[in-house]
Amino acid sequence: MIDPISDMLTRIRNASRALLPVVELPHSRTKESIAQIMKQEGYVADVAVEGKLPKTLKIRLKYEGKKNVIEGLKRVSTPGLRRYVGSTEIPRVLGGMGVSIVSTSEGLMTGTQAKKKNIGGELLCYIW
Repeated sequence: MIDPISDMLTRIRNASRALLPVVELPHSRTKESIAQIMKQEGYVADVAVEGKLPKTLKIRLKYEGKKNVIEGLKRVSTPGLRRYVGSTEIPRVLGGMGVSIVSTSEGLMTGTQAKKKNIGGELLCYIW
C-alpha cells in the first residue's frame, strides 16, 4: 500500500455511503490520531484499537437518521506531492464548516488549533 491515509479515508467514505455502522482498518499511530481528531470534532461516534500484534482500528460511524454526518473527505498531501503550509496559509474548509488536519512538529491537530499555536506543517486532509 503506497498511501495508508488515503486508504483510510476511502474506507470511511465507502462505509458511510453504504450506511455501515463500523469500519475496520489496519492500525497505525497516524491513523489513530486522525480518527481521534474526527471523534473530537464530532464526525465519528467512537474509536477503538483492538487486537495484539496485528492491531485493528475500529471506527464507529455517526449518522443523523439515514444521512451521513461526514459529507466529504479529501486527501491533500500525497506521497507523490507533499503540501506544506505555514501557520498563516492554513485554509478554511467550507468557510469554517469543515476541518483541515495538519501534521505539525507537535503532532496531528486541526487547522484552527495549528493557527492558534502559530505552527505550520503538512496539510494532510479536509473533512466536511
